[in-house]
Amino acid sequence: MDTPIHINSEIGKLNTVMLHRPGREVENLTPEYLKRLLFDDIPYLPAVQKEHDVFADLLRNQGVNVLYLEQLVVESLLTDEARKEFIDQILLESWSNVNGAGPYLKEYLKSLPPNELVRRVMEGVRTSEVDNGKKIHLYEFMSDQYPFYLDPMPNLYFTRDPAAAIGNGISVNQMNESARRRESLFMDFIIRYHDRFKGKETPVWLNRDYNFPIEGGDELVLSKDTIAIGVSARTSAKAIEKLAVNLFKKQKEIQRVVAVEIPKSRSFMHLDTVFTMIDHDKFTMHPGCIKQDDSMNIFILDRHEDEGRVTISRRNNLTKTLKEVLQLDEIALIPCGGGDPIVSAREQWNDGSNTLAIRPGVVVTYDRNYVSNRLMKESGVEVLEIPSSELSRGRGGPRCMSMPWVREDI
Repeated sequence: MDTPIHINSEIGKLNTVMLHRPGREVENLTPEYLKRLLFDDIPYLPAVQKEHDVFADLLRNQGVNVLYLEQLVVESLLTDEARKEFIDQILLESWSNVNGAGPYLKEYLKSLPPNELVRRVMEGVRTSEVDNGKKIHLYEFMSDQYPFYLDPMPNLYFTRDPAAAIGNGISVNQMNESARRRESLFMDFIIRYHDRFKGKETPVWLNRDYNFPIEGGDELVLSKDTIAIGVSARTSAKAIEKLAVNLFKKQKEIQRVVAVEIPKSRSFMHLDTVFTMIDHDKFTMHPGCIKQDDSMNIFILDRHEDEGRVTISRRNNLTKTLKEVLQLDEIALIPCGGGDPIVSAREQWNDGSNTLAIRPGVVVTYDRNYVSNRLMKESGVEVLEIPSSELSRGRGGPRCMSMPWVREDI
């Protein structure tokens, strides 16, 4: 490929993907701060790394080029200018924790080589690691002092959300939850400073400084001319409309954006937790959200003659809408857990609908979702299972854990 980003579908043969191997940021989780950092439990690091390595090795064995977020960021910070800008931005976006300690925290970060700097920013910086026992401000003596100057980023292994590749460009996302907002800063620096992007003029469809949130788990590229975006707990209708306007202005391939409203709850965090594409005409879905009657809120955003606007039309049935926009006579919606109210709720919680297609009809799933996996196999889909006892504790599956950069066209 001549471009570092090339994504025209959810199912084209996966060529290049970005992952993040969970690191010490997971071990900086404590029960007291789980809710703040968006976790329900604390994964066991050696086990979660082993499971993630199985995932990465499976992708490599399928011919996928696996890139790692941490290494890409390090390679983007090789100049003094880039490191200075990175440190300044991290401190600016972490102001609520710094409590006046900015000057010596900044000196501490400046003293680190690029690989150590990136690792420390990702895993979090404890107050005790910087103060070295020298308490000089009143707040430092308080018994309830928050233990971090820089919060850990335990959600980083869900690389799908901070940015989304669409066509030959990318949306660098304003994330909804404060615990995750700094994550998209890494992709911002990669596309501006990494050698893979130099001189390539990669379009940015939406910048991370846009005021309304959008996350990659809600952004699905259904075909070369159609994308679907979930209106969810993490993605706003305003951001979807702005992204559509920018896409229509800056390129000619995308003809429509399908906005699908899902319940705004943690259980149904993103569209890809309840709905994913696994073949030309096959999709997984959670029947608790994706209804097969006429009760859904679906909106098609089309180009308007005024470049600053879109034309909006409403639909209420996802099956009919998918057949319309993909020009298909029939489609198959495979229910998570077989539609059984207990099994589907359990397997959806463990990301039974969150599949990663590595080519048409071949998907990676968690092994624990055996009912959903069996149904996909019975529908002619090849299912490649990975262990998930610890990975699943973060509430995300194989699609959540991967950011495709390049897929072959279909």
